[in-house]
Amino acid sequence: MTQRRWSLLAAAALVAATMTTTTTAAGAGAADPAPPAPLTDPLPEPVMADFGLVVKEVAQFPKSEPTPAPTDPRLMRQARINYLGEIPDGSRRLSVPDLNGTLYHLARGRGKRGTIGPPTPYLDVKAEVGPDFFSGAGMGSGFGFVTYHPEFRKNGKFYTVHTEAFGALTTKTPDLTPQPNTAFHGVITEWTAADPKARTFSGTHREVLRLGFATRIHGIQQIEFNPTAERGDEDYGLLYVAAGDGGVGVNGDEPQRLATPQGKLLRIDPAGSDSDNGKYGIPPSNPFVGTPGAIGEIWAYGFRDPHRFSWDTGGRHRLLLGHIGEKDVEAIYDLRAGDNAGWSEREGSFLFDKSDRCNLYPLPENDAENGYTYPVAQYDHNPPPGFPCGADVGHAVSGGFVYRGGDVPKLRDKYLFADLVDGRVMYTENREMRRGKPSAQIHELTLFDERGNEVTTPVLAGDRRVDLRLGRDGDDELYLLAKANGKIWKIVGTKKITRDRDVHPALSPYLVSHYDFERPRGDVERDRGPSGTDIDLINGGSDMRVKDGAFRGSRRSLQIRNADPVTGRLAWKAGVYDDDADGVESLSRFNGVKGTTVMGWFKMTGENPSLNTNTPAPDDRYNAVGLAGVLAGNSDGHGVRALLELIDVGGELRLVALGRRVDTGASQTFAASEDWRTLLPHGEWVHLAATFDYANGTMALYKNGRPIPGFYTRTDDPWSNSALGEETTSATNPRGIKIGGSFPQDGSERNPCNCRMDSLMFLDSSLTKLEVNQQFRRVER
Repeated sequence: MTQRRWSLLAAAALVAATMTTTTTAAGAGAADPAPPAPLTDPLPEPVMADFGLVVKEVAQFPKSEPTPAPTDPRLMRQARINYLGEIPDGSRRLSVPDLNGTLYHLARGRGKRGTIGPPTPYLDVKAEVGPDFFSGAGMGSGFGFVTYHPEFRKNGKFYTVHTEAFGALTTKTPDLTPQPNTAFHGVITEWTAADPKARTFSGTHREVLRLGFATRIHGIQQIEFNPTAERGDEDYGLLYVAAGDGGVGVNGDEPQRLATPQGKLLRIDPAGSDSDNGKYGIPPSNPFVGTPGAIGEIWAYGFRDPHRFSWDTGGRHRLLLGHIGEKDVEAIYDLRAGDNAGWSEREGSFLFDKSDRCNLYPLPENDAENGYTYPVAQYDHNPPPGFPCGADVGHAVSGGFVYRGGDVPKLRDKYLFADLVDGRVMYTENREMRRGKPSAQIHELTLFDERGNEVTTPVLAGDRRVDLRLGRDGDDELYLLAKANGKIWKIVGTKKITRDRDVHPALSPYLVSHYDFERPRGDVERDRGPSGTDIDLINGGSDMRVKDGAFRGSRRSLQIRNADPVTGRLAWKAGVYDDDADGVESLSRFNGVKGTTVMGWFKMTGENPSLNTNTPAPDDRYNAVGLAGVLAGNSDGHGVRALLELIDVGGELRLVALGRRVDTGASQTFAASEDWRTLLPHGEWVHLAATFDYANGTMALYKNGRPIPGFYTRTDDPWSNSALGEETTSATNPRGIKIGGSFPQDGSERNPCNCRMDSLMFLDSSLTKLEVNQQFRRVER
């Protein structure tokens, strides 16, 4: 890592720490209004639902490969399955496209426990398209979607979307208005099966619409017929097309311009011929037909990346669309003809200022004059402090469905959707999603497997990046699809949540050691984690376990305190230490890792920092307060690999994450901007976490599940991160764990803490902001 990289991170963290108040320009008159303050955390977190979903694995897809071979690891998945729907012909067959080129069909049995057959290749879209087929760059590139004409049983017609590049960029001409410097084409194709009942496709196909996009992101995301329209309805047989902004909306106004198709929800008649290319029709009821300068295909506009829309098959049959945000907001819209969702002047229900892409702002007072349509539900993904502005934070909404099935009564009239990256499944009450009203409350759902074990989609998919989508069959039952391992799960029931102090399953793959201090006797604390690294309760033994749990379900915590030379009382602290060259072998999972996390509950119970017992000066105090950390592989009991502590930074005590990647190397410190006494009020339990991403050279602090603004104390490269994203810690066992000060071998007192601790966890990964928040909310509730 370069010095410039550390400087940028430090500057970004300082900006995040200071941009929380509104200031008035120097010299402004008393009557001048203050500029609006940026919104650092615009939306509340979803609340945890009091029930969870039971899911059953029903399908595994074969591995597929993008074309050409990708360099982006996000495209290196088991199978890039992108949607699940049912063919509307009464056969109960399910249909699933793989972005890498194959359309699969799956047989679906009858009844609540009807089995799902294995995926059967129906059509090789990649082979039919030929050498211009492209799926090797861009998250949505390849064979993205399939939908079937409502009369497929009779006419055999279905429609697909795929992307093309290579020779197509010079030999084929996009329809309507292509974006300058077109990087790929999004192509809608009509296929006509000679025998709609056949197990594999045989028939003809024709191109319907070809759009040109400037970048390989935000292309055509979905095409769909309205399943609630009946023969004779104005909407029957009309094809809706969700076209993204091609990645250019953040710097321009194309999603707001009615002369172009990008950033729009289009509606066309594939059976018509009055379009410019003569291959489809423009419904005369489209809202902008006849509007000077507007293309008639537009049904709604103002979109960045419209990712999945659906109609409620009950109720008022409204169209609900998931919209992936740029800076912070993932949103659900209730759309009607002519709506303007606001991008790129708005992101969700907030002002997006192109001159400041690092922040969102409140709406202006006269906003009603603009006529924007705002979300009926939305959540944010604000990154932790120090995260580079504009970088991918790893969150994106995938629109879902209002549940109208019969197998899971608890879900009736709830709109289920997901975050396709982190894999959270959420819902809102359908009745609470109202246009023109405050956003509906979002509830986050826990998942259980068929055996009743609590799981998460990252655990089910075997990957932190799940690439999750939702699907729906003809009975309105819902499914979860993951690209990560190419599996599909059906939602088969619900289960009431009953939990107190367990570890959230999202953390289970990374947990090394966990200490809850619930064992009432003995001077050794057993490790509840998989490493089995027991720790010593030093100098106090069983007396150090006190009846003061940090959260519901916890009965005891660990009391730590300083030494008292007057009475001869020794310092109470805890930990394990082995000065052997091999260190503590049970902690070997911290060897050569890309990340580490230290977290737990803390309560200040006495005076901190303590008087220094190592100097003769009666008023001298330590310049640090030890909390908890993992020692380095060559530590003398003080040197650490990952530490959560209070230390002196520029003459002021601050809460810090202090990390060292190489045993013999230097350390870096990320310090909280806020006063430590505010972060850790005396007599109050607080959940703290420190994360260390050694591969990318970043750290973060969290209080009660939320990021703490802060700054790096060095702007050079103390971790020697020459290969960003690849570096690991030294391949040595840590010498131990220290809790409540240095030297767990009890050779000396250094930086003691007068405090209590509960549920201490040490993990071999740098947890994400979401994972820290999930653990806090799990016990906090």
